[in-house]
Amino acid sequence: MKDVKNTLLERTSVRRYEREAIPEETMEFIFKAVENTPTSYNGQQFSVIDISDQALKEELYALTNQKQLKTCNRLLIFCSDYNKISLLAKKKGLTVPPFTDTMDGVTIGIIDASLAMMSAVVAAEAAGLGSNCVGYLRTVDPAKVAELLKLPKGVFVVCGLALGVPREHPDLKPKQPTSLVFHKNHYRQDDDKMIEELEAYDEVVKHYNATRSGGTSTNDWVAHILDYYYHAMDYRILDYLKAQGYDVKR
Repeated sequence: MKDVKNTLLERTSVRRYEREAIPEETMEFIFKAVENTPTSYNGQQFSVIDISDQALKEELYALTNQKQLKTCNRLLIFCSDYNKISLLAKKKGLTVPPFTDTMDGVTIGIIDASLAMMSAVVAAEAAGLGSNCVGYLRTVDPAKVAELLKLPKGVFVVCGLALGVPREHPDLKPKQPTSLVFHKNHYRQDDDKMIEELEAYDEVVKHYNATRSGGTSTNDWVAHILDYYYHAMDYRILDYLKAQGYDVKR
């Protein structure tokens, strides 16, 4: 088992895995870490779909073209979930307020599922596994993914997590420096200095992409990320949320 420092500071995204199965005791450790995730109100507004069925992984791969979905040993899909509390409330004759019709309700479910996924990432990394977060499962074809996973109303996909014994050890990606991530007491007011630091980081990312092992590119940081934003403008997530029972009004 890795120590906390190495687990957190040496994490990379792994997309190629060995055929070796993950020991069940390791999966139990990951599950327990997920179960102990801090959540809003202790409401635990999330659920996890644990996929070991290769045929289902292949179907999800066919939708996304993300190879890690079919080569991983286990695929965990983290969902926002208000179905569970609604079921018990109905059984006990309690009225459920239209919380899922608010942005706060949507946000809380996403935060809870995201925190749970990070618990799984840390546990998996500590146990020596490779992992890869797959956000495209949320956006590629939400209705089809919901159908494949048999998601009831009140549940929607937030992110997938591929897990397996790593076949590769990618270079550590450069992240923004402390000065850009942490603001002291209030948000920084020195835009010109921030721009200088952002430009420097942009060049670091460009150099990393040009020299990294396992495939290079000419991508910088800012233009590459903005390309993702432009592409994401075509997603119709609000329509999907409404189909899953989240009629956001405020």
